[in-house]
Amino acid sequence: MTDAVVVGGGLAGLVAARHLAESGRNVTLLEASDGVGGRVRTAHENGYTFDQGFQVLFTAYPAVKRELDVEALSPRPFTPGATIASPNNRSVLSDPLRNPTAAPQTIFNRDVRTTDKLRVFKLQRELAGKTPAALLDGGGQSIGTYLADRGFSKRFVERFAAPFYGGITLDRSLGTDSAIFEYTYKMLSEGEIFVPADGMQAMPEQLAERARAAGAIIETGQTVETVESTTGSDEVTVGTASETITAESAVVATDPATAADLTGIDTIPSETLGCVTQYFSLPTSKAPTMGKRIVLNAADDRPNTVAPLSAVASEYAPEGMELYSATFLGTQEADDADLAADVYNALSSWYPAASFDALELLRTDRVPLAQFAQPPGFRDSLPDPDAPAGPVALAGDYTRWSSIQGALESGRVAAELLQ
Repeated sequence: MTDAVVVGGGLAGLVAARHLAESGRNVTLLEASDGVGGRVRTAHENGYTFDQGFQVLFTAYPAVKRELDVEALSPRPFTPGATIASPNNRSVLSDPLRNPTAAPQTIFNRDVRTTDKLRVFKLQRELAGKTPAALLDGGGQSIGTYLADRGFSKRFVERFAAPFYGGITLDRSLGTDSAIFEYTYKMLSEGEIFVPADGMQAMPEQLAERARAAGAIIETGQTVETVESTTGSDEVTVGTASETITAESAVVATDPATAADLTGIDTIPSETLGCVTQYFSLPTSKAPTMGKRIVLNAADDRPNTVAPLSAVASEYAPEGMELYSATFLGTQEADDADLAADVYNALSSWYPAASFDALELLRTDRVPLAQFAQPPGFRDSLPDPDAPAGPVALAGDYTRWSSIQGALESGRVAAELLQ
């Protein structure tokens, strides 16, 4: 009988495996796919780096600081703030204290009123004095209501908050719990967002290396069909197509639907939010100057945002070429060509002096399960990590909140429950 089995090789499972192994347990991690990472995967093709959907890391996330060696990932940071774009118009909103060179652009930004800028800085100071845990325990109203209650104008919400936080929460209507807004706003104010030079999958690969170094065994291509235990039992049986493993404990760290099937826990969130991310190339000689900021679509959601990835991380594209990602919220019924036409039209209207005739669609990633829905009060209904019967723990962002932070933290919490 082995000590512990971890089912699932995403971020949560990898962290759980490492912490269990470091506590002296003999740990085997079983992952159904051909590699670790779960929703965090990267492909390298023809000199380009394609993350599975637009994802970034927040350096201020407590779990990122605790579980990762950020410097070893060769971080490539975005410039703080964002470019607000609409037809024939672009402006910059940034934090002058963190990005002094952008101060004049922010001060004279006509898309955001002075009163809204002052409210932004006031909110930043207020949140600086609160702990991340306290922020998550708050909330209870939608982001839209929260911003209105604080006096932010409709103009600010439509031109900045809706596309920016729509990109973070995959909900441009701003119906997500305000606790997520406060938490992520604090993280953005106190750290950077970045992509690793080798792509986002470098993160789970590093977690896997740390788990192996602690003694954990990681087996890919192993689909778990059953996890069985009973209340009061001191063991659990884990069944695959080829064997049945008896262990002292198990961590179920799969996607929400699979976790619900394996454990029978019906409070695991089932409502999901998706997105579609397209990747485009453009010769550097024809590319407009975008800098290293995310570009927000202030006019509509076709697409919601564009990210100049190779400007941020030159490793993402071959020499002489630029790589952009464009993200649409929701699963999208339109085909790839129609979505690409929307991106072409948007870029052409934002940068009318540039020519995008050489813009080429390289890849489309449709991600139906990118996050679970997080309406006001959602945390009250999430399952506890110790909800399954017997020595079985749940690990996944669906036990915390939908984010890389939530996934990483959940892995540690699950491991501590079983130590």
